[in-house]
Amino acid sequence: MRHILIVGIGAGNPEHMTVQAINALNGAEVLFVPKKGESKAQLADIRRDIIDRYVSNTRIRVVEFDVPVRETRDRSYDRSVDDWHAAIAEIYENLLKDNVGETDRAAFLVWGDPMLYDSTIRIIERVRTRGRVVFDFSVIPGITSLQALTAVHRIPLNLVGKPVEITTGRRLAESVAEKGRTKVIMLDGEQAFLKVNDPEAWIYWGAYLGTEQEIVISGPLHEVRDEIARTRAEARARHGWIMDIYLMRSGADFDA
Repeated sequence: MRHILIVGIGAGNPEHMTVQAINALNGAEVLFVPKKGESKAQLADIRRDIIDRYVSNTRIRVVEFDVPVRETRDRSYDRSVDDWHAAIAEIYENLLKDNVGETDRAAFLVWGDPMLYDSTIRIIERVRTRGRVVFDFSVIPGITSLQALTAVHRIPLNLVGKPVEITTGRRLAESVAEKGRTKVIMLDGEQAFLKVNDPEAWIYWGAYLGTEQEIVISGPLHEVRDEIARTRAEARARHGWIMDIYLMRSGADFDA
């Protein structure tokens, strides 16, 4: 039976690769590399660099494929994502049919960790459920942007005995306001932090984590929010794309 490996490759630094991930890539017959257009060519380049560095099996084939852009016009968020996943599932199904023998192993190189704000597992499961290609799959964990963020800022993820919430900028306004609660915000194209009114809140922000373009800013939210917004806009204009994440909280360890 075909076996698909969903391999987490880290947040941008090729040295984020784990031994398990390297072994998984070397044990496959085919490696799939997604491309997201010219503006995000660096994302494919880093995957190619990882393959060049760590894949020693010269018999492995590398297959690159284009990822469609998510259509948002005249659609709800859920509808646009579901349609997008369906389109990618069709691409995945054809990739497996055309490139993976019935007893072969193939690997998808997934940014960060496949379990955190990535849809590869969902899409692969969708393909398997359709039943047109028979396969099983495994997931290899990787370093997440959240781990890279806390490491570069030299902070623990949580305050002692306090909860952590991971959400999106779109949902930030709905999150619970509680002193000591850590909020990790991903996918914030709207820069929702600009609307947060908490004079005690600190923010730890990072973009392009693990790459040569890495930028990090931290401090009291009311003091650095405008700097983050300006830096983010300048970086996106310069590179044509941006991946960023931030952590916010107020309070300290052992606060009542």
